[in-house]
Amino acid sequence: MSFIEEIKQRAKQNHKTIVLPEAMDTRILKATEIILSEKICDIVLIGQEMEIKNKAREENINIEGAKLIDSTIDSRATEYAKLLAEIDKTVSLEEAQELLKNPVYFGMMMVKAGDCDGFVSGAMNTTKNILKTAMRIFKKQGTKILSTALLMLVPNQKYGSKDGVYIFSDCALNENPGYLALSEIAISSAKTYEKFTNQKAKVAMLSYATLGSAKSKSTEKVIKATERVKAKWPELIIDGEVQIDTAIVPEVAKVKAPDSQGKGEANVLIFPDINAGNIGCKLVERLGKAQMFGPLCQGLEKPINDLSRGCSVADIVGTILITAIQS
Repeated sequence: MSFIEEIKQRAKQNHKTIVLPEAMDTRILKATEIILSEKICDIVLIGQEMEIKNKAREENINIEGAKLIDSTIDSRATEYAKLLAEIDKTVSLEEAQELLKNPVYFGMMMVKAGDCDGFVSGAMNTTKNILKTAMRIFKKQGTKILSTALLMLVPNQKYGSKDGVYIFSDCALNENPGYLALSEIAISSAKTYEKFTNQKAKVAMLSYATLGSAKSKSTEKVIKATERVKAKWPELIIDGEVQIDTAIVPEVAKVKAPDSQGKGEANVLIFPDINAGNIGCKLVERLGKAQMFGPLCQGLEKPINDLSRGCSVADIVGTILITAIQS
């Protein structure tokens, strides 16, 4: 059974309710049709009911069974506004009521209030908009820093992870994390990998150098982060600092890092900064024809997940499945 089929079965067993605030995007509607036709999750679409129905009809998409909610007139807006004003003391009740006309805010408040189990957006909204709103509404949980991870499925795999399933982090949120933040990102990412695969994480703390082959502030940061992770989670398989070929090519690992714990089979790749991470994930997605799901938020009390604006229908479906499992 493929990884996607596995998480589909797990999501079906969970059968959660996922809210999608970008109902006027054709890809979102097509993903909704797939999810509902396979009875995987319940779906809430936010937008004006007639506009959504007309859009679906024009595109010949069947969204029967989806719950349609107009955030500008829904009766729960007052209740959500009070809750938002309590959470964020800088916002007045009137300002909260205005913010809740925005489908992103309304969708996240549905999750906060327990009326939905998870939230997926980003086909039309920027990552910055999604994550900034999420950090305003939800508490951190299990970590000192919020981070993001990308779940990457690489076909015809012959390097690193034996089944082609990887976590890449952080490629979307933390621009240039210090060593303390980088260590938290690594721990969160390893936990994310193990949650979704039920396999042991093998973490590589990536750098342009391997085990002292070059020295700089950048390499020192990765070394210190690796040491901190080892101190906090001694059982975790982790190597650092290592170059990408050392991380995922066993033959190279034997030469450059003979005492490597991961032995060139890393499945969790931690990038030293957002530049490296974002460039790396998009190279693998496009040149390696990988499927990319996320950015997935790590460290929030509820499952709030982002999409790339260049996402495909399959990417959206996969992210909904992942969100359902997180719930």
